[in-house]
Amino acid sequence: MTDTSLHSRSIVIDALQCSDFNREILLEAQKGGVTAISASSVLWEDFRGGMDYVIMWKQKLAENADIAMPIKTLADIERAKADGKVGIIFGWQNTSPVEDRLDYFGIFKDLGVNIMQLTYNTQNFFGAGYLEEKDSGLTGFGREAVDAMNEAGIMIDLSHVGIQTSLDTIAYSKKPVAVTHCLPRGLRDVPRNKPDEVFKACADKGGVIGTSLFAPGLAAGNDASVKDVIDAMEYTMDLVGEDHVAIGTDFNHNRARPGPWLLWANKDKGTGRTLTEFGSAKITKPEGIRRNDEFPNLTAEMQSRGWSEERITKILGANWLRMFAQTWG
Repeated sequence: MTDTSLHSRSIVIDALQCSDFNREILLEAQKGGVTAISASSVLWEDFRGGMDYVIMWKQKLAENADIAMPIKTLADIERAKADGKVGIIFGWQNTSPVEDRLDYFGIFKDLGVNIMQLTYNTQNFFGAGYLEEKDSGLTGFGREAVDAMNEAGIMIDLSHVGIQTSLDTIAYSKKPVAVTHCLPRGLRDVPRNKPDEVFKACADKGGVIGTSLFAPGLAAGNDASVKDVIDAMEYTMDLVGEDHVAIGTDFNHNRARPGPWLLWANKDKGTGRTLTEFGSAKITKPEGIRRNDEFPNLTAEMQSRGWSEERITKILGANWLRMFAQTWG
């Protein structure tokens, strides 16, 4: 018998969605018992685009203040849970809006941006993405960027970052770093998935790995279901332990495929060569966890495998809470 109260009692955190959020998506998340979502849509933007993102969310949260609220601190997450609201963490999938100004990290932190992926898919000032032809690792300026993010209290994400740049960043950073939305290459050998060595290095330094729902990275591809997602979670957990695994769905609701946003996302810097076919290929979310209101199905599958209540609450949100405490301060 599944105890549905466990899900409703737990703090549930999704460390990455790049949806074009509207009220309907927020209501679905509220219904699914989701406490906080990192809304991470910045990919290739410059400083102005980063500011536009903050302004857009300020407006969106004001319009939906009855059901959603901004998350800047751990206390905000607790408050969102207590008030039954969906907390929105400002996150980016690239550091491009800081351009070449290290002092902009602190400015954007002050505006509420708490999570930044070091680089998105290809090379930037700081290092290489996983699709860069030659990953030469964390640059000298990249080390200074890592120091600036550590100091500002911005959690560093490595999900789309190249293997060498990831390993360099993990080794160099004074604080733990995260892989917010990724799957293990050991279960499916595709470039977007990370090899065991990266997951292990991340966990050894206290980091957390968010299991993604991105079908091309799951063992069953477009035929995947909730069970395949939990299989991937179990694989990662066997590798690094239950203190270092969590959720990062990579939902991108309200984005047409193919459509302007996804086609732009898949070009280098938004204007260069098309890097992957993900912008137009058919990609089906795993059956049973296709939308935010289906989050309880993840918990039910964990329970059906006999996981302890402590383990489930860690995976649902407690591991991210610990990570945020270590990195945001």
